[in-house]
Amino acid sequence: MKRAVFIFLAFVCFVFAETSGGAEEKAPEKVIIFHAGSLSVPFARMEADFEKSHPGIDVEREAAGSQACARKITDLKKPCDIMASADYRVIDKFLIPQYADWNVRFATNRMVLAYTEESKYAAEINGSNWFDILAEEGVVWGHSDPDLDPCGYRTLLVLKLAEKYYQKPGLYRRLIDNRPVGNIRPKSVELVALLQTGNMDYAWEYRSVAVQHDLKYIELPPEINLGDPGYDDFYRRAVVEVAGKKPGEFIEMKGQSITYGITRLKNAPHPAAADLFLSYLLSPAGGLKVLKEMGQMPLAPPEVPSGKMLQKLPGGLRSLVKVEKSE
Repeated sequence: MKRAVFIFLAFVCFVFAETSGGAEEKAPEKVIIFHAGSLSVPFARMEADFEKSHPGIDVEREAAGSQACARKITDLKKPCDIMASADYRVIDKFLIPQYADWNVRFATNRMVLAYTEESKYAAEINGSNWFDILAEEGVVWGHSDPDLDPCGYRTLLVLKLAEKYYQKPGLYRRLIDNRPVGNIRPKSVELVALLQTGNMDYAWEYRSVAVQHDLKYIELPPEINLGDPGYDDFYRRAVVEVAGKKPGEFIEMKGQSITYGITRLKNAPHPAAADLFLSYLLSPAGGLKVLKEMGQMPLAPPEVPSGKMLQKLPGGLRSLVKVEKSE
């Protein structure tokens, strides 16, 4: 009798172990993505579309300022498959070559000054007087943290370029002096809620973010909005310093037209699933179409700077990407 009970219990344990192992094997695959906050709305749509066509893959996203995303990888060593940055240079400076081999440039944008109908001087502000409005006492305006988010240092670049373009010496300092440090937030999309609740009058945003959140916005001249590669020579006349890889280190960021970058990490925990998502994102009928529908112009096709880098891409992605220039 005891022997029969022992055999029965052993059989139950065997069946339980087998079924448990099978459940683990069938667990959904993941793709872990760290991305710029300005990509939150289009990436939410891409996540839904991708998971619908790939029901066995779960997309997990974390939005933050692009430099903050990079530091999660370099400093905190958090597992990550894909990083998408609002400035491709963040990937170049922080991740290549130690953490990533390649960097695809896939979208553009431009800077605007966002506001609502309830903002002070909302009925008066325009493309010719915005800097006078921001200098008014009592006008509350802000931007994201230059050390954490490209939109932050791009704001400072725009203000420095405005001083040169409008030929108003001291304009940059006058504006910054009217913006308390408390009006600087970790990422630009956090400012949207402050605008919508009336706690802030004006915020510097990407045009796509303003469009996606139905905000009013001031369009700036192409000479200062960082949206036209034809003005890169002028944009480079403005320079700001941001925090580097180590405490006390600084990196110079020169003005340059806005270009987003994306990479798959060398130690990606789910490389096959990540490559499937990247194939969708970089496809004209997939992620690039979503970006365009949401007010952000994609690079079609996406680009890498050299043929050497093109060869480092996973084979399935190479046909979706072109070389920007010869080596």
